[in-house]
Amino acid sequence: MEKTAETPTETTWDLILDLLLQAEKFVLGLLRPWNAYQVLIALGVLILAHLAAKVLAPRFQAWMRTRDGWPMWRMRFLVLIHRRMRLIMFVLLIWPVIWFMRDWTWPSRSYLLGIIGQLAVAWLVIAIATRLINNNLLRMLVRYSGWVWVTLSILSLTDDAISLLDSFAFNIGETRISLWLTLQAVAMLAVLMAGARFLSGSASTTIKKNTDISPSMQVLAIKFLQVVLYGAAFFIGLRAVGVDLTGLAVLSGAIGVGLGFGLQKVVSNLVSGIIILLDKSIKPGDVISLGETFGWIQSLGARYVSVVTRDGKEYLIPNEDLITGQVVNWSHSNDFVRLDIFFGTAYEDDPHKVRAIAIAAANSVSRVLSFKPPVCHIVGFGDSSVDYILRFWIQDPTAGLTNIRGDVFLALWDAFKENGISIPFPQREVKVLPGSELRTRSDEDTDKTAS
Repeated sequence: MEKTAETPTETTWDLILDLLLQAEKFVLGLLRPWNAYQVLIALGVLILAHLAAKVLAPRFQAWMRTRDGWPMWRMRFLVLIHRRMRLIMFVLLIWPVIWFMRDWTWPSRSYLLGIIGQLAVAWLVIAIATRLINNNLLRMLVRYSGWVWVTLSILSLTDDAISLLDSFAFNIGETRISLWLTLQAVAMLAVLMAGARFLSGSASTTIKKNTDISPSMQVLAIKFLQVVLYGAAFFIGLRAVGVDLTGLAVLSGAIGVGLGFGLQKVVSNLVSGIIILLDKSIKPGDVISLGETFGWIQSLGARYVSVVTRDGKEYLIPNEDLITGQVVNWSHSNDFVRLDIFFGTAYEDDPHKVRAIAIAAANSVSRVLSFKPPVCHIVGFGDSSVDYILRFWIQDPTAGLTNIRGDVFLALWDAFKENGISIPFPQREVKVLPGSELRTRSDEDTDKTAS
């Protein structure tokens, strides 16, 4: 008779039973005298490590508080040591015991202690290395996965575990996707993404410190570097676990066509953001006005520009609006800005004297530039006043425009009051023509009452 091939389900159950049998043998082995006392020794070392951590942790924390001026990464490393003080003390105490046991007893009398010592070191290294991952969920996932994998490796159960995980699989065309392949991909991508994040962060700090690079080019370089590093980490991670990227390229092309129609605005904003960074029309720190929005550019994003106004509101303006709309950049080529204010005086006042007083009043304001002197011109003869325009220059538009206009108006008011210059207001003259009768509202009310 021919032997029938085992189905994947039967193979999976065989692997599970095999792992359970090995676990049972391991637990029963702990009940042997020479293994039981090794467990007791490990528990004793753990108690000593706990007591040592209780004594050293407060002193270490007090020493950390005296480290003023240390870099942030170094302080975070010290905080990690403080939190893992118990595990560190356990590693430092368990290995001298293991070395002593190996020199003075048979290897079997320290075999279990050796496994415990290797697990402690591996768990400590993984706990420190995973601090490079900023995302809490991803860091916890990688940490516990690493602990499980290292434990299986030290216990020589990796082959059985891989076979078990690989038995849970399904096929998509000619591609076989298993649980083991998925875990490999996730772990590889997590490590590479963490490395890419660390490299991009370090490079961003270096680029921002370079004063020879303009702020807009700094943002562009940082964004480009992030795209390259994260993209390379993604594709290298998939290739490392054996994923065929040919089918992924075809699929991404089809998805890209669909997204191109559905995300036109998003793509337009992305392209507009790149154009803004390349032509350097605006950069972080510039003062711009777009419509009714006037404020400082805080940051340039991939989709929008963050503009903070003087009242503390933060507007997220799409990049496309900055490309297609009319934007006033008050600090594009230089910081010099000319402002105009309008006022009027009575016809009885001498225009020559008014112009001189207005120029002197503007010069009395500290923010008005003296080397670009103010000028005052008559712009028209109004119904009740002679109309003037006063023009002056400032060099600090980031300090506000409304407030400097208010200061100049206030200086004009004081100067006109001191010199007897009057600011007229509209007046209307009513004439009663011969033969007409002037009636007031009280007269009309009297007539209604009499009737």
